[in-house]
Amino acid sequence: MYTQYKYWEPFISPTDPCPPDRVKVYSTPPNLYIPFQPRGLPQFDPKEALYHGTLWPALFSPYPPSTKRGEQNE
Repeated sequence: MYTQYKYWEPFISPTDPCPPDRVKVYSTPPNLYIPFQPRGLPQFDPKEALYHGTLWPALFSPYPPSTKRGEQNE
């Protein structure tokens, strides 16, 4: 199984004047892992599809939890 979020720890310079982000995160959308739409892919019901922004659960990608600017991830 794949994960939609990748994490890494960048190099932090001792002379960097800005407070560092100790962990960086980026998202890889599900359509990178599904090269074509297979027949019979499960679907949300219409109300759920509007809520999630897609008809297919396999293509749903929620936004990552946000952190306030200035907080450090530890």
